[in-house]
Amino acid sequence: MKAVAGFPFRSRFHAVEGVKLAYVDQGRGEPVVLLHGNPTWGYLYRKFIPPLARANRVIVPDHMGFGRSDKPLDPSRYRLARHIANLESLLLKLDVQNATLVMQDWGGPIGLGFAVRHTHRVKRLVILNTWAWVIPAGTRIHSLLEQFRQPGTGEALVQGLNLFVEGFLPAGIHKKERVTAALMRAYRAPFPDWNSRVGILAFPRDIVVGDDHPSAPAMHEIAQKLPTLKVPVLLIWAMKDPAFPKAMIGLWQKLYPHAQLHTLEQAGHYLQEDEPEQIVGLIREFLRR
Repeated sequence: MKAVAGFPFRSRFHAVEGVKLAYVDQGRGEPVVLLHGNPTWGYLYRKFIPPLARANRVIVPDHMGFGRSDKPLDPSRYRLARHIANLESLLLKLDVQNATLVMQDWGGPIGLGFAVRHTHRVKRLVILNTWAWVIPAGTRIHSLLEQFRQPGTGEALVQGLNLFVEGFLPAGIHKKERVTAALMRAYRAPFPDWNSRVGILAFPRDIVVGDDHPSAPAMHEIAQKLPTLKVPVLLIWAMKDPAFPKAMIGLWQKLYPHAQLHTLEQAGHYLQEDEPEQIVGLIREFLRR
């Protein structure tokens, strides 16, 4: 993958079971781990890294199949449990202590999967439009995600037409002036062809709807242990997110009644693109407490 304009940060690499995971590691101090979802990569946090790195160590991994990380061709390697194990290997190698985890989309179940196993290493949680529980069987999910889950159709739309990047991603940015040609080039860069998009397709198919899903045990483990995380929680929620409606705020508040809630009225699913300065300001204030 070639250099991407607007992302000047050096990637480091960590090998896990024959897969190289890319990550950015900037600054010094208590660690802040920024976790992306689908179909993004560390570029999503490009406006977060410099201001947060003034007082903290900022770690930004690219999940397997994304960004500058390796992209195995076997879809079965992209289960939730594997992503959690990858993050666990990286953060243990870096000996992360007193961490603040910032999690959006799939960054939520992956990051919280690490957190519930290593509660002593986690100091704070920042939750951005994500989830970490089994969705009841029969629940309707976003219509485009449902299409991606269908055999044959998903391959054609995601791996063939790159529709997750070309369609779902820009639709998930509320402020359309943010969707520039440069931004789209940066998000296309890691996924130039069919084989590079296996991980993108694997994520919607790994959404756990019902208990008979292969990733249900991993998601149940997380959900059951979420109450064991007795740490400060900052909940920042974008209100223009069709995939994660505002009703989900109440589920997080039930889990963490002490959470500080901030809603972003003019932000979509990719709220880091819509409101980076506001979110960074809220995180910096949270870190000072």
